[in-house]
Amino acid sequence: MASYSALSSEDLVKACVGTDNSAAWAEFIRRFQPLIAKVVLRTARRHCAEPPRHLADDLIQDTYLKLCADDCRQLRRFQSRHHHSIFGFLKVVAASVVHDHFKSERARKRDTAQTEALSEQAPSFPAEAGRGNLDAIERAIVLRQIDDLMCKIFKGENLVRNRAIFWLNYRDGMTARAIASIPEIGLNTKGVESILRRMTHMIQGHMEQ
Repeated sequence: MASYSALSSEDLVKACVGTDNSAAWAEFIRRFQPLIAKVVLRTARRHCAEPPRHLADDLIQDTYLKLCADDCRQLRRFQSRHHHSIFGFLKVVAASVVHDHFKSERARKRDTAQTEALSEQAPSFPAEAGRGNLDAIERAIVLRQIDDLMCKIFKGENLVRNRAIFWLNYRDGMTARAIASIPEIGLNTKGVESILRRMTHMIQGHMEQ
């Protein structure tokens, strides 16, 4: 490792790129690990006050994975313009890894919240739909059968979205245009109309069987 410790940063990067030279990579980590760890921790603190140690370790590891991805594409594209260029380059890579992580986390939480919000559009079926009221009882049974059918026909995100569209239209009387205006639906008016037609035909077909 002594020979690699004497290399300039530019020559060390060249020694690492596209090779399995463990000695060169060991020197790379020894030389740049403190900088990468510092940038990761500082950037993570912009998103949460005190990031967990395991998260910081994972983000540091992700930074190295990004540097090595696609046959070290990032390092191959690096062009040294002065003696300290590599330090600025690694700061940018490490910071982008952290920002991407928290951006993905926010998107995942937002999608989960949207899914839960749409799931709430499914009808609730009372245990006793009006004792002594035959029409109310029969209607509740039919609605439950329709909802059960949708759960069998559709899966995953399509189930959540299509189920919400159907009940917003059937139960709440919302038009296709009004439903399409809900951001979580993610469809235009024609898309909502198409789903309503398809679902109605599928449900009618299953009910007839």
